Amino acid sequence: MITWFITGCSTGLGRALAAAVLARGDNAVITARSIDSIADLADAHPGTALPLALDVTDHDQVATAVRSAEERFGAVDVLVNNAGYGYRAAIEEGDERDVQTLFATNVFGPVALIKAVLPGMRSRRSGTIVNVSSIGARISPPGSGYYSATKAALEGITGSLRKELQPLGITAVSIEPGGFRTDFAGRSLTQSAEAIDDYADTAGKRRKEHDIAHGTQPGDPAKAAQAIITVVDSQDAPELLLLGTDALAAMGSVLDRQRAEIDAWKDLSASTDLDA
Repeated sequence: MITWFITGCSTGLGRALAAAVLARGDNAVITARSIDSIADLADAHPGTALPLALDVTDHDQVATAVRSAEERFGAVDVLVNNAGYGYRAAIEEGDERDVQTLFATNVFGPVALIKAVLPGMRSRRSGTIVNVSSIGARISPPGSGYYSATKAALEGITGSLRKELQPLGITAVSIEPGGFRTDFAGRSLTQSAEAIDDYADTAGKRRKEHDIAHGTQPGDPAKAAQAIITVVDSQDAPELLLLGTDALAAMGSVLDRQRAEIDAWKDLSASTDLDA
């Protein structure tokens, strides 16, 4: 039996993963900003679930939560950094305080959790860190520049972390979901207070009042949860796992476009070396 520590379990992918992990008999530290939102999961699994209130932007609370997990179960074997939210704004529209809070939640919160669990994982020479990113990190849609930047940052951290931890028997994985039938594009989505008319046909089309994607996403959170469990159980977990046919298609388009652009400009790129 392994112990999972999962953030953002109140709804969506985090809740689906917590339910799946507990259903198969693993221990799970399930966290949310409001503990009431996960009480039913904990009540259904009193011996294996530890519900904790956790705001990942509060690093003292992060440290306390990890200590509580280790005191209850002895170790954290798998950390899943799932907590996060979306923010829609053209770059010019973005409010500085909103953006700071976004990065505090989507980047610095996960980093604080990683740093809190790593001493135990290093001492055991085992463990898995799963960071939930987004296909947005690759496609950078208009209106999602700040959100995409948080996920690109998290992926950059994960890539370096993976290389640092591999010799120690620990692995790190980025998960890139496409659109899933969750509250992400509904209740969990925020946006700038200001909307500039010049961006109406780009970022403006993706503001909440104009976005019709919520409730039509193709992804099944329960299936995504099982995919993450499969990766964690694997002896050869990938550095990056895409989730959803839409994510696969989007990634293929991005790679094709990038390769074509690199090839088109390769002579100029190569011209900047010092002369022999």
